[in-house]
Amino acid sequence: MTLTLTGSTGHLGRLVLDRLGDRVDRLVVRDASRAPAGFDTRVATYGDRAASVEALRGTDVLLMVSGAESPTRREEHRTFIEAAAEAGVGHVVYTSFLGAAPDAGFTLGRDHFDAEEAVRASGMAWTLLRDNFYTEVLPLFADEDGVVAGPAGQGRLAAVARADVADVAAAVLSDAPAHAGATYALTGPEALTLGEATERMTRLLGREFSYREESVEEAYASRRRWSQEQWQLEAWVSTYTAIADGECAQVTDDVRRVTGHDARTLEDALG
Repeated sequence: MTLTLTGSTGHLGRLVLDRLGDRVDRLVVRDASRAPAGFDTRVATYGDRAASVEALRGTDVLLMVSGAESPTRREEHRTFIEAAAEAGVGHVVYTSFLGAAPDAGFTLGRDHFDAEEAVRASGMAWTLLRDNFYTEVLPLFADEDGVVAGPAGQGRLAAVARADVADVAAAVLSDAPAHAGATYALTGPEALTLGEATERMTRLLGREFSYREESVEEAYASRRRWSQEQWQLEAWVSTYTAIADGECAQVTDDVRRVTGHDARTLEDALG
């Protein structure tokens, strides 16, 4: 079996590579200078079909880590999925989002659903890893004063540790046929309000965090200093409104079912 990974220069892909080690045969990267040493490394971007076909030929099992947020991400994902099918990839494992749906409250969840549809229609065997928001990004939501502001209300978030997603991905890639056609909803062990999460982050990380409620209008206005692009503003604000609407509150035992260990708590992930 030839196992190929994308995303090895990013947080999640590198964790998966660390777990699988020499069981990985090939890496597909955008920038070869950033790739881990010691592997057969091919260069291709998701939007370059010809390069992707060439990079993926001979691959039996592929980990496709979803690409960076952009207004063209749907087209890039579809191009790479079509290239994988053309190259003869047998099984693709795709990192999606917990609320993936054509009408997902979190707008980027709609992009993930589009990619899922392309994967299902590709003719390849597939496994979908629907990750909730990563626990590790919660401190990054805060401003310089430690304030996390947004229209999340009292909605709850069952954020998942990247390490748990990497553990699941490694287990699936190690025995892909056993997971063919499976969709795993990967969450943490509990659903917290952002107020509860920031209180626990304060105790754990030794600096003050707090949550401040914003209206949707205030959230858009406060973020326009960073971007004027409507798709980006919608993605940022809908992160919070999806929490408010309960779309991120589901707690599952899929991490345990696949890996055999409990999902990591906020303290486990950030400590």
